[in-house]
Amino acid sequence: MISAACAELGERALICAGVTDYSGVRCSDHVKVVGAINYAETFPICRAVVHHGGAGTTAAGLRAGIPELVLWTEHDQPFWGAQVKRLGVGTARRLSTTTGQTLAADLRRVLTPECITRAREIATQMTKPAESASAAADLVEAFARSGRVG
Repeated sequence: MISAACAELGERALICAGVTDYSGVRCSDHVKVVGAINYAETFPICRAVVHHGGAGTTAAGLRAGIPELVLWTEHDQPFWGAQVKRLGVGTARRLSTTTGQTLAADLRRVLTPECITRAREIATQMTKPAESASAAADLVEAFARSGRVG
């Protein structure tokens, strides 16, 4: 399915396997399967990212300023997929409903100039990694000072 969608669109895919078994994916000129990658280094040189919708991967895509296609399965992943859609930086669907046709259509959608432009805009609003801990601490302290509970 991945190889066919990439061939149809004239795009290439770099699949970060992690713990998932992608031995059935046919590697081609369009598809390469690798182990772990550094998202901060790799995502900015990609045209888009297709992922499971975890909070960290979603944030890495936003920080990189690239469109996202979230193919979620469980837990908080539908929430992060909905945020990607709400921000206008991509789209999302349940992985089990994905077909070759929907994958190609969703990739076309996220590779539109509108999604690309919006992803770049959002990236400029993201806290820089070196400032993230300090910004989080500031938010926690401000909440504590507010006297609100829960």
